[in-house]
Amino acid sequence: MSTKATLPGALLLQGRGGIGKFHLAYTLAQALLCESPLESGEPCEHCGACNWFKIGGHPDFRLLEPEAQSAAAELTGETVEQGKAADKKVSQFITVAQIRELADFVNLTTHRNGMRIILVHPAEAMNVHAANALLKTLEEPPPGTLFILVSHQPQRLLPTVRSRCQKINAPLPGRAEALQWLRGQGVAEADACLAQSGYAPLAALRLSTEDYQLKRGQILEQLGAPNRFDPLTLAEQGDKVELAWILNWMQQWVYDLASIGMAGQVRYQPESSTEMNRLAKAVNLIELFRFQQELLTAQRALHHPLNNRLVLEQLFFSYWQLVNRQDAAYV
Repeated sequence: MSTKATLPGALLLQGRGGIGKFHLAYTLAQALLCESPLESGEPCEHCGACNWFKIGGHPDFRLLEPEAQSAAAELTGETVEQGKAADKKVSQFITVAQIRELADFVNLTTHRNGMRIILVHPAEAMNVHAANALLKTLEEPPPGTLFILVSHQPQRLLPTVRSRCQKINAPLPGRAEALQWLRGQGVAEADACLAQSGYAPLAALRLSTEDYQLKRGQILEQLGAPNRFDPLTLAEQGDKVELAWILNWMQQWVYDLASIGMAGQVRYQPESSTEMNRLAKAVNLIELFRFQQELLTAQRALHHPLNNRLVLEQLFFSYWQLVNRQDAAYV
């Protein structure tokens, strides 16, 4: 029996963002539609089907993404939740209209008399109406149809959607392997970038740009120096930076402060461990967790119309209150 004959109607490829899940799913779709796949199962890259994939136009393949999402960026490790610039003029979600547009695609005869494949990325970007619309097709997929759902946060999917998919967990690569790959890509500070990304190498590659590291360093320098911390000035500087980036940096900073306080370990900012260890000795953990909730609330509202300057002022004032009583220790 062929591999295609044993495939389920839907696969759910789940794992941390920035480890290459989209690339894997896209390559799988290409391999399944390839007319002369290699013995390894990889696509040949030369047949008519593979040529269609190269120009992004295979008639038996559909890619569903938010309008604001760039698949090309994901192929190089850039993901929406890791600070990709959000264009608020286009949708950040996969809509019910996009799902309904699949009706003709899944019910008509395939162009090559083979499979038809729908890749949904990221699956958690479906709003509830889109997820329910997709569920109807997942319950009884037409013969020869495969859905591949890629998810960075599978817990956000409807349980009924998850239950109709065969789940594949995509693990993080080993640290040594990831560092070797990053250095091969010319990343000078591979260790630091890998830590910042949560050990996801494709995400680490994106974070290695000079502009990103410079802006990140300016914010973290202020967070680590309470005696020089000026919320209003920092909010003015931060207004020129992607809000998603700053929220991510602050969440990682708070995580590491809590981690030092409870386990004596730094995960995301090893280069700032000296400053963080001094802060963590005196910061109140309960207040730190409250500030963490404030950051989460701001992150949930990220794709809604916001006055970034006011958001940053509030967050930086809250942080200042958290660490202000330690100022004497830094004079």
